[in-house]
Amino acid sequence: MRAHPARAVLTAVGVVVLGALVGCAPVDDESTRVEGVVVSTNPELATDPGVPVLADIEYGAVDGQPLLLDACMPPDFDPVADAARAAIVVVHGGSWTRGSKNDIAWRAVCQWLARSGYPTFNVDYRLAPVNPYPAAIDDVAGAVEWLREDEQVTRFGIDPDRIGAFGGSAGGNLVSLLGTRSNGDLDRGSRVAAVVELSGPIDLTGVAVTDDFVPVQLSYLGCADAATCPAAAAASANTWIDETDPPFFVAHSTEEMIPIGQAELFVRALRDAGIDTTFISVSGTLHSIAMIDKPLKERILDFYALTLAPKELPVEPATDDVDAAGP
Repeated sequence: MRAHPARAVLTAVGVVVLGALVGCAPVDDESTRVEGVVVSTNPELATDPGVPVLADIEYGAVDGQPLLLDACMPPDFDPVADAARAAIVVVHGGSWTRGSKNDIAWRAVCQWLARSGYPTFNVDYRLAPVNPYPAAIDDVAGAVEWLREDEQVTRFGIDPDRIGAFGGSAGGNLVSLLGTRSNGDLDRGSRVAAVVELSGPIDLTGVAVTDDFVPVQLSYLGCADAATCPAAAAASANTWIDETDPPFFVAHSTEEMIPIGQAELFVRALRDAGIDTTFISVSGTLHSIAMIDKPLKERILDFYALTLAPKELPVEPATDDVDAAGP
């Protein structure tokens, strides 16, 4: 069994809630054409004009509806000349019914991770209630599979064996499900090698849920009643946990709208299965990426540095025996 990092407590300060259940800044429909710095209500989430964004790339289509993502590329990275890098898929929040990759705060997350050295892909997915479960998770899984295609691997200079995921709120649910619902090797299909989830509603069967969130879950699941909703267990990441799942980083506020009991139950189940799991409890009410401050950023990047590191380090060429012996 792998060792589990000790539970840590961080206090988020100097930020305000980015928006109720959405966990993100107000939508800006023009954000794909942003120039200069745009700051969301969280000062740690500002767009970065030095990070190039390739916007509105089609990664799939359903019934003629294109599925789009943005690619945020590290500014010092040459996909052709440089060694392949680990990639990260970002999944926005919004109660599964709203939100977008174009939201300023989620654009800022994408650019922050790219600035940190990771080609990062900010994914839009079909929204409920028009598209209930499993539309959203199918789309997110499809984006990972698309990234592993030879064309995208070459185009973006990514290592298909090292794809991580990042999500908050409803996006936290989706990346957690992405991490657990399949099993086996983490370098194929829609599998990911590491998951960071913030404030995710993990168990949708009625466990540790507030009364006002019940109708939100049911709308997403396409059900009228939790007691007769087979999709509830299927859409819950803890249903699928097994020993082949990737390392997880779970962060949750102590007094926020999604009860911290969701995170505690999930972390316990992951650790019981032997999954390396970091659990960060943030004092206060901040939800999803509203929690992000400098210390949390550092912890997340440390987690990715460890879990998305190259499987094999480069080996220096062997020194010629004559040269090694000297003149």
